[in-house]
Amino acid sequence: MFRFLTVLIAAAFLTGCEDIDDISGKPRPIGEFALAHNIVVAPNLVKGPASREADKDEFIAAVTKAIDARFSRYDGDQLYHFGISLEGYVLAQPGIPIVLSPKSALILKITVWDDAAGKKLNEEAEQITILENVDGDSIVGSGLTKTAEEQMDALALNAAKMIQRWITRQHQQEKWFKKRAGETAKTNEKTEEAKADAKVATDVDVEAAEKTLETAKAEVASAEDAAKDAGPVN
Repeated sequence: MFRFLTVLIAAAFLTGCEDIDDISGKPRPIGEFALAHNIVVAPNLVKGPASREADKDEFIAAVTKAIDARFSRYDGDQLYHFGISLEGYVLAQPGIPIVLSPKSALILKITVWDDAAGKKLNEEAEQITILENVDGDSIVGSGLTKTAEEQMDALALNAAKMIQRWITRQHQQEKWFKKRAGETAKTNEKTEEAKADAKVATDVDVEAAEKTLETAKAEVASAEDAAKDAGPVN
């Protein structure tokens, strides 16, 4: 507990410089990643020193919403689940003097599950410390300018961004979300089936066209014969 509070206190007096206004448009794929379930809980949420009170359910809702907004944009062919536990927080209060105004912070732990394999990708939950951004409001302490709800929303947005950076790094280093061999085989099989279907469709179209042409030729010949039988027009 002492070590946990030490980390939280240190985080509370640091600043974050992450620009998180970047979720418009289609993201760069992270392998075959697509998010299925996003489970956020807070069974042992600890309030740090010199912090405002946070409503646990509102904090869970804010983090869940921010993660859904960021990760629902990924449409890979393989499903994964997030299990997230909110561990501790500081929501800054007005500081006196201003130079000592604390910054808001959140500590969470995350486990990523592979849906198809039914197992964790990280056996030990990853602990991530999230800090609020430095801006015109928070540079003197967000407790002076923001409500507790606004602080929670800002931390939730940064939490989603930090999780994105972490799983991207894990994929780059550990190939977490690479296409499975079985999935590759299925894709190749589907491709061959699609080619076969296309060939059948093409053959049918060609056969139908040939029949139509033969019918047209017969009709033309019949019309010519009828014209001959009718004789010249006076």
